[in-house]
Amino acid sequence: MGERLRAVLGEDQPIVREGITAMLERSGIEVVAAVSDAPVLVRAAAEHKPDVVITDIQMPPNLADDGLQAARRIRAEQPGTPVIVLSQFLDASFALDLVGDDPSGVGYLLKEKVASPQILTDAVRRVVAGGSALDPDVISALVGRKRSADPLDGLTPREREVLALMAEGHSNSGIAEKLVVTVPAVERHVTGIFLKLGLQQTESSQHRRVLAVLHYLKR
Repeated sequence: MGERLRAVLGEDQPIVREGITAMLERSGIEVVAAVSDAPVLVRAAAEHKPDVVITDIQMPPNLADDGLQAARRIRAEQPGTPVIVLSQFLDASFALDLVGDDPSGVGYLLKEKVASPQILTDAVRRVVAGGSALDPDVISALVGRKRSADPLDGLTPREREVLALMAEGHSNSGIAEKLVVTVPAVERHVTGIFLKLGLQQTESSQHRRVLAVLHYLKR
């Protein structure tokens, strides 16, 4: 059995902070610091160098998007540190702000969805592994925006389903399970997506997945 994952948590409401801490600890994820404001979160991440940082968006000192900006700062100052933002807001711009140019190791979940420990712990393990964990409702909001010259117009409905699940962070086997199809069928769809989006075979498969997801999430 490997070492326990280590998390730093940012949440200003004590009851919520204690609840998330207990949820993570029961799932075998050690919370090495649980803090209540954004500047302290940045310092705690630098001090503990955790496997993942989990933060609320709306935190002191300004009670605006301080947690989101702390997450972005942590990603900039400690490249490769996975971060998950928990939000009460279905705001596509917040998710895009967090993702930037690379959705790898990033999670954006609606708080109402993480009442189930499985959802949060699955997201933690997914981003720690280098994947993404974006809430399906957030993805729907992003994709629902009006686009001009949409590069996704050439995708079939099934390819769009596959790409949406890629954006949520699912592997090919996870997508196959969700869609009740075989893994080779998913692989064929993924290859078709890469070709239609003009993603060259000279890039690694993982890098092409990242680029495909960015095509999907951005205008």
